[in-house]
Amino acid sequence: MHSQWRSAQDWKDQGLPLSTASNEACKLYDAILTQYAGWYDEESFGGMEGTLEKLKAADPDFVMGQVVANGLELLGTGRNTKLDAALRDDVSRMVELAQNTGKDISARERKHVDALDIWAKGDTARACLEWEDILTEFPNDVLALKFAHDTYFYLGYSAQIRDSIARVLPHWKPTMPLYGYIHGMHSFGLEETNLYPEAEAAARKALSINPRDAWATHTLCHVMEMMGRQHEGIHMMQTTTQYWESCGMLACHNHWHWALYYLEIGDYESALSIFDKEVTVRAANSGAMLDVVDVCSLLFRLQIEGVDIGQRWDKVYDVCKSHLHDHVLAFNDMHILISCLGAGQKEAVAEMMTSIQNFIKEGQGTNRDVMANVGEALLKAFISYSDDDFAAAVDLVNPVRYKVVEIGGSNAQRDLVNLFLIQAAIKSPKKEHHRLARALLNERKVWKPNAPMTDRLMAKAIEAHAD
Repeated sequence: MHSQWRSAQDWKDQGLPLSTASNEACKLYDAILTQYAGWYDEESFGGMEGTLEKLKAADPDFVMGQVVANGLELLGTGRNTKLDAALRDDVSRMVELAQNTGKDISARERKHVDALDIWAKGDTARACLEWEDILTEFPNDVLALKFAHDTYFYLGYSAQIRDSIARVLPHWKPTMPLYGYIHGMHSFGLEETNLYPEAEAAARKALSINPRDAWATHTLCHVMEMMGRQHEGIHMMQTTTQYWESCGMLACHNHWHWALYYLEIGDYESALSIFDKEVTVRAANSGAMLDVVDVCSLLFRLQIEGVDIGQRWDKVYDVCKSHLHDHVLAFNDMHILISCLGAGQKEAVAEMMTSIQNFIKEGQGTNRDVMANVGEALLKAFISYSDDDFAAAVDLVNPVRYKVVEIGGSNAQRDLVNLFLIQAAIKSPKKEHHRLARALLNERKVWKPNAPMTDRLMAKAIEAHAD
């Protein structure tokens, strides 16, 4: 093992003792935690996947080893305990280990197990309360901080994304392991609550400490997108190598942002080129749900802009079709449905909607409530739009547009719904929807004054409604 990874004594000295007799397991736990915090693969260990395999082999009964392994699977949102028996067994074994070990594990470790067990059962909001309890006593527990941070993102809890980091920041010192990544995480929360100058400053501070900080790089992409600094973003991507070196496992997503810059300024050819050469290739290789939804989102945005996308939906649907019944996040479900509609898979659409309705009737947990309150209306709106019933699409989305935050994702990702509503309102035969389209565009102009897409859409609305 490399000497820089924390040993059992190091963890104890930092007030986070680990219940394992294996010093190697302690170091591997640090290695996986560091990769997770930095969103990168440590190639010397075979990346995150290889590190997890080594961690399990070092001590198969190490509870925190089970926690980090199961947590990464659950929070990856590509698997769930309802449909995946192997994952269900892994979570059950983790719970049994914690119960059977008795006094051999700490209260902090037991809370970690409880939080993941709650998450696996669907109550993601309550799982965050467990992690926050840990952080109140152990503000340097990065795993609790990261799990809460990512789950707040899934819940659309923008203030909590920001404040969960702010609460622990005073306890962090520059000499602590992973210190720089905490500023990267904080930068994203600042951006999601529209504090753009503060977010950029925090992101650049994080990158000055560690140029490989993928989350800080990601935040800069967001800031430039949301502030209408597309040309600056394109220049950054083209000329500054540190951003690509720091992309790590977020490389696909940051390429997605790059494509959005081009889409905003109307350079469809460049946006489509990035889709073909970077986004789809990386998503196919990773299989990560973040990458899969980015593929769906970018292709749909290109399509509603009038770009000829050929038969690209067919390959996208092939990646998405195994997730029709997941229902881990309404955000994911929306994108999976878009792929079915884009590929003209009517049977898959019907199958998925039946599954959604059963989930609402029989399911439980946070996502079940989100799906009932806003998700189902969104999905039905996309179906109506696909059927050229643009008025119905508007009438389904407009009443819930301020609830869309509940489906999770970032401001930039959820902007797809705003654009969808504007396009549907422009195409609707109802004059009140035409007025709504112009009102929404006025709103968007104030929100993003330097966004060329807004001007194009306003010109489109004026031309379409000239009579």
